[in-house]
Amino acid sequence: MGVSRISSFAMIEKISDASGTCWREPAGETSANEHATWLGRAVAPGTASHKGLSGLHPLPDSLDAFAARYLLAEVAERTLDVQYYIWEDDMSGRLLFSALVAAAERGVRVRILLDDNNTQGMDDVLRLLDAQPNISVRLFNPFSFRTLRALGYLTDFARLNRRMHNKSFTVDGEVTIVGGRNVGDAYFGAGEQPLFTDLDVLASGPVVAEVCEDFERYWNSASVSTLAHVLNSDNDAISQRLSLLPVEQHSTMARRYLERLRTSHFVSQLESGSLSMIWAKARLLSDDPRKGEGKARLRNLLGVRLLRVIGEPRTQFDIISAYFVPTRSGVAQLLSLARKGVKIAILTNSLAATDVAVVHAGYARWRKKLWRHGIALYELKPQSGDGVTQHDRGLTGSSGSSLHAKTFSVDGEKVFIGSFNFDPRSAMLNTEMGFVIESDELAQNIHQRFTRNRTEVAWALRLDKLGRINWIDEHNGAQRIIKKEPQTRFWQRAMVRIAARLPVEWLL
Repeated sequence: MGVSRISSFAMIEKISDASGTCWREPAGETSANEHATWLGRAVAPGTASHKGLSGLHPLPDSLDAFAARYLLAEVAERTLDVQYYIWEDDMSGRLLFSALVAAAERGVRVRILLDDNNTQGMDDVLRLLDAQPNISVRLFNPFSFRTLRALGYLTDFARLNRRMHNKSFTVDGEVTIVGGRNVGDAYFGAGEQPLFTDLDVLASGPVVAEVCEDFERYWNSASVSTLAHVLNSDNDAISQRLSLLPVEQHSTMARRYLERLRTSHFVSQLESGSLSMIWAKARLLSDDPRKGEGKARLRNLLGVRLLRVIGEPRTQFDIISAYFVPTRSGVAQLLSLARKGVKIAILTNSLAATDVAVVHAGYARWRKKLWRHGIALYELKPQSGDGVTQHDRGLTGSSGSSLHAKTFSVDGEKVFIGSFNFDPRSAMLNTEMGFVIESDELAQNIHQRFTRNRTEVAWALRLDKLGRINWIDEHNGAQRIIKKEPQTRFWQRAMVRIAARLPVEWLL
């Protein structure tokens, strides 16, 4: 790719305390060594000419989101810090693992922090990675029972019910990717699984330092364990798995992805300063990692801080959330805004698209009340269009649904992009993170993206004269009224009605 990759690992001091950053210059170095990596030099001119602002490049396209991560790993020279709720052991997951291994072999310090809820069957892969020089793997709220994990829930439910939902990919302390995507084929539009509608943002500038500091908080938190503390070493398994990672590069789908990398102009645009960036004030909001122990203070929870930072919407509030469980108090807040004249529109998954039917029940019970107060509701159609039900992933599911984005815009002025769903689980149980961005351009872009084709890709909800919910299906200008939850079976609808009456909303 024509990019110089000079290893500078020897110049890095590993930081073990919770107040550090992604990397630190050795004592005695001058400020002339600031931005001393290729990536640092690439972003420095833009940062210098936009004092106090962060550069933001939205990544709505799934293949571009994969390419950005892979190519950034290839140009890393000092550090790679990655934090994810899910990292699948599939084609795209293995390709990115291979990129991390290649970076470590160049001398880059790689730290991988994963939530342990979705690592089942990956112990050998994690051993392989942790055994590599310059790679460290840690797990958030790990399971003691590695195979029969349900036993862990029976014996340690209060802890294991709290998961790390954060998602970040930070390179050399200069650039980070934060948003809704996990790592896996479904999130990057590969394979037979549904393509998730999602949004990440690549950032440079001051907000990256905030992500670095936040990563250190989590890396050294009490809820996080080293891999050696969780798993016994297995040299035979490591040597067997060592040959499996590169094999994926020979598959048809992998070749498609690698071809996309070869044709991507991402790195050249980054180097030349021509990568389109929105320069704006941005700040990271992230939960205290002690939330994983149930010890975070209420006033420090991300949802509470969001209300303080965003402020009360005055004219417009667009919500896009894979899981939307407003609860009684949330509904009261939304209705209060609607009474003040705020136009509110909500896009979430339909029952046919969601992967956690019980969560849909936590939303369905409020639909009529929201609609009657003028709140526009849209439910995303299954992207496959064949009515095949998504595999239910349970209460802490990975959102294997069509819609996976978690973003909202306020008054065409401010935007939140991150991992936070509008549900009690995000608010009270899981740790979350995201950017609050003050940008008219980005807020209006998201609003336009929200409104442009929503009648084609989503069902609009209406109430008929008898007070029953109808789903309006529009296609090529023609409308069709559907009287029952579209593309669902009787047993699914029955299960949602039953779940809506159970006292489980706090778990959703």
